Amino acid sequence: MPSPSSRGLQLCPRDTSSLEMAATSQGNFDGKFEALDLAELTKKQPWWRKLFGQESGPSAEKYSVATQLLIGGVTGWCTGFIFQKVGKLAATAVGGGFFILQLANHTGYIKVDWQRVEKDMKKAKEQLKIRKNNQIPTEVKSKAEEVVSFVKKNVLVTGGFFGGFLLGMAS
Repeated sequence: MPSPSSRGLQLCPRDTSSLEMAATSQGNFDGKFEALDLAELTKKQPWWRKLFGQESGPSAEKYSVATQLLIGGVTGWCTGFIFQKVGKLAATAVGGGFFILQLANHTGYIKVDWQRVEKDMKKAKEQLKIRKNNQIPTEVKSKAEEVVSFVKKNVLVTGGFFGGFLLGMAS
């Protein structure tokens, strides 16, 4: 059988591997294969490659500057708008709950043991001091490094997102 290159065809590496697989299935390929440990391979990949696949490199390679800024801005605005609404709802719920508890305490429905509250607060402060002295876990450091790497590779999208987020929070 004539080789594809003798017929004037140029093959990319993916095409040659498929030819090798086809030749192996027909019994005329004597190549050696190496075992691939997929667990090790996935541990070394960033989280966004696991989520979006191998073709999800920096967006700077795929889209124009205007498109990157638009994508970042729109997603940032949506996120900021949702944060604003959820934040208002959470603040209202916490403030309202605190107000109702104070009202119930003032009218005598609830009696607060302030000495016990003070004792528990001191205990919580001591636990925070102990945790403050410990080092940051390596898992947190590695995730932070991945995020910094992603931001560096996608500066325009990140900048658009930040601007859109601020606009969404303001609207």
